[in-house]
Amino acid sequence: MKTYFGCDAHKHYSIFASVDETGASGPFVRVENERSLFRRHLRTMPPESEIAVETVGNWYWMIDEMERAGHVPLLTHAGQAKAMMGQINKTDKLDARGLALLLRNGTLPSIWIPPGELRDQRELPRMRMTLVRMKTMLKNRIHATLAKYAIQIDEVRDVFGAAGRKLLEKRIRELPPQTCHSVEQQLELLDDVEAQIKETEIQIKTIIQDTPAMKLLMTLPGVGMILAVVIALEVGDVDRFSGPEKLASYAGTVPRVKASGGKIFHGPVRSDVNRYLKWAFIEAANTIVIFHKRWTGRHVAILYTRLREKRGHAKAVVAVARHLSEATYWVLKKAESYRERNAKKPVSSTREQARQFA
Repeated sequence: MKTYFGCDAHKHYSIFASVDETGASGPFVRVENERSLFRRHLRTMPPESEIAVETVGNWYWMIDEMERAGHVPLLTHAGQAKAMMGQINKTDKLDARGLALLLRNGTLPSIWIPPGELRDQRELPRMRMTLVRMKTMLKNRIHATLAKYAIQIDEVRDVFGAAGRKLLEKRIRELPPQTCHSVEQQLELLDDVEAQIKETEIQIKTIIQDTPAMKLLMTLPGVGMILAVVIALEVGDVDRFSGPEKLASYAGTVPRVKASGGKIFHGPVRSDVNRYLKWAFIEAANTIVIFHKRWTGRHVAILYTRLREKRGHAKAVVAVARHLSEATYWVLKKAESYRERNAKKPVSSTREQARQFA
């Protein structure tokens, strides 16, 4: 008789529950999250057991150990699983048993598990994204400090460029002593972060080889080598998405929709999405914004200009990002380069646009 397992994982321990084909529950087992103890427990389970595991922060090593032990882990969307369990009370044992029951019933909201090599390679572009955020934060902080003391450097466009940096280092002497010292430290930290970004980019080019998928992605407007790497690694197998709208939703470029009584309200985009993929598409859309006046005949520029007049800049950027995410599906699915459509022929929906551009 087949047995289904649920694992409610935490930082320091995990609770395993089991349910057989008849729905009868087995004993609960608490396992400390130490590799040797975890492996020992996995060896007591039947070969090739299916184990439902929630998406917690430390699932990488658990999945690795389950796969090495010959079992079949199924990563589970925690929020959806909780809703489907329909339990009033919440305990570790109830959660573990609920996962096992969902697995037995065939209703487990499972998530695609990237291969181990892909999980490892993802860390490089994710690290770069973190460093870029730090770089932006430091620049904004320095700009804010200069504004506090009405120090303006209008001679150059970028105060952090080669010429601007020389002017900046002179003008910060006008600041109070401790504030000046603080800015100097931030500039040193900024140099270190920029060096780390360059080193990470070299590592990305060395470790992550160009693939046909990445080359296709670089035909999308606004997508260069770095964004192509992020998109390719975060999307993984495009066949896991049933359509372009699913990929767009996964990437966080689809607004919430509330419809009732004949009225439709479009809210902000969801937060429980792949934030790395969302960042990549928003970055590509912002690149399009920068060049939209030069790309007058391209659809993405026309789309941004038209929606900006009606909905404003922020919503127009998200709409362009959605177009890129849906076009990504067709580019990867068909293994074809991105193609421009005839801008004179109007298209009613973003989904239909993506079909025609890919």
